[in-house]
Amino acid sequence: MSSGVFERALGADFARLHPMMRRRFGVSIAAGHGCVGTGTMHEIRRGPWWVRPFLRFGTLRNIMFPEAGRNVPFRIDNHAYVDDFGRETVTFVRTMGTRPGRRRRFDATMIYSERRGRVVDYLGTHQHLAVDLDLSVTDDGGLRLVSGEQRFYEGPVAFRFPMLFSGRAYLSEHYDDERERYVIDLEVRNRLVGLLFGYRGEFTCEFPLTTDVPVSLKPYREERRE
Repeated sequence: MSSGVFERALGADFARLHPMMRRRFGVSIAAGHGCVGTGTMHEIRRGPWWVRPFLRFGTLRNIMFPEAGRNVPFRIDNHAYVDDFGRETVTFVRTMGTRPGRRRRFDATMIYSERRGRVVDYLGTHQHLAVDLDLSVTDDGGLRLVSGEQRFYEGPVAFRFPMLFSGRAYLSEHYDDERERYVIDLEVRNRLVGLLFGYRGEFTCEFPLTTDVPVSLKPYREERRE
């Protein structure tokens, strides 16, 4: 069986993940199962008031959102499929009920790039933004993720997105054996502004056997360039 996106990126370190983390991040076509997590974001944070227009603009493509809150219902859908360019892809679609009658989505699809030797994270519904991810395993078998270079693609337009005008994501996730829950903490920070966006919470997962990925979880447009 071929390795999944995260196992290829982590190599031998993948075996150091907690068994439940290996199951969650082992979602792949070969594994034959997806991962559907449900739980609560204890806190959704945002930066100063003047970053809200930037966050609100992100809602047009399901990349971040301007709301903050506590005890927000949360769902994450991870499913593996082959995209139109023949690349194994894993969905990371996060849905949050930020208030009664309103849900916000944070969409991403991830591939392993042979050329870059790392996971590339396409953000949003149209894969306009491709982000390099650096992954590492923590001492307790958790996963640490730090985003790197970002590239913008739209038709013939392609350029490296200046980090001065964007944010770097820092994510940590681990499995709590005592409570039998996954615990997650994310911050997106700009080196001048500081915190742009973040959340922390916990969730449980089911691992449905799956071969077909719902169309609603796939991007509207796929980008060949990595």
